[in-house]
Parts: sequence; structure tokens; C-alpha cells
Amino acid sequence: MKKFSLRTDQTIAGIFSFEPGARLYRPLIGTEIPAGFPSPAQDYIESSLDLNRYLITHPTATFFVKVQGLSMVNAGINPDDILIVDRSLEPSHNRIVIAVLDGELTVKRLRIKGERWFLVPENPEFSELEVTEEREFSIWGVVTYAIHKIR
Repeated sequence: MKKFSLRTDQTIAGIFSFEPGARLYRPLIGTEIPAGFPSPAQDYIESSLDLNRYLITHPTATFFVKVQGLSMVNAGINPDDILIVDRSLEPSHNRIVIAVLDGELTVKRLRIKGERWFLVPENPEFSELEVTEEREFSIWGVVTYAIHKIR
């Protein structure tokens, strides 16, 4: 993975490009797994799953972003999580996006109220940011998945 270096507002630790070609096949269990009684999963392996094909729809427009900071914890996005970002998707109301605001990258939820746009954190300790004509603003990409370790 190639790492890109961009200035951020301390919510993004790094951006990495997707390099298509390599496949990551893992066994796919062909039944739903109950969260109660244990079952011998080996008996149910149905096929292999390529995580790249499952998680990445537009390979040339897909990047990985490493998160730092706590502004999105109530959306299930924690420090050190890896976000899968698709730059080919159109941003829309309530989607989590990577935005450029006044020259800095940030991850926030996009809220659109009529003609007004807001970048909204998912942590009450942080304030929402209104996008006004005086501010430099663009959407860098739309977050499609968050990958994190279960703690």
C-alpha cells in the first residue's frame, strides 16, 4: 500500500491507496452463526470469500484512511480504525464522508438541511461545522466500511 501525506485536523492519521491485483481469500461459513450454543464451524465451510471483492466496489477510486481522534466514536469509528473510502460515490445527507475543510481533511457525518451543509461529529464533546461560502470545502470521498479490532 502506498501512503499519502496530507494535512488533517487530527482525525485522520494517514491515507493509503488500494492496489488491485492481490486476492485475499478466506473460508466462508455457509450458515448463520448463533451467538449462543457453540457449533463445529469447520463442517459448514461453503467456499472462499475474497475480501477485496466483497469490500471494494470501485478499485481505482478506493483508498484506506487510518483514523485518529475521538470525534466519531458514537458512529463506531475509533482511533486506529481503517476506513474504506470510495471517491467515486456521490456524497449525500447522513453519509459519513472524508471532507476537506479549509485545507484540512476530516472524517464527519454530512448533514444537509435545505441549502445548508454541516459536518457533524458523532461525539457530543465536539461541535458541528457549518460549511459556508467563506470556507474552502470539498468532499474527498464517502466512507463505505470501517475496519476495527474487537476489543
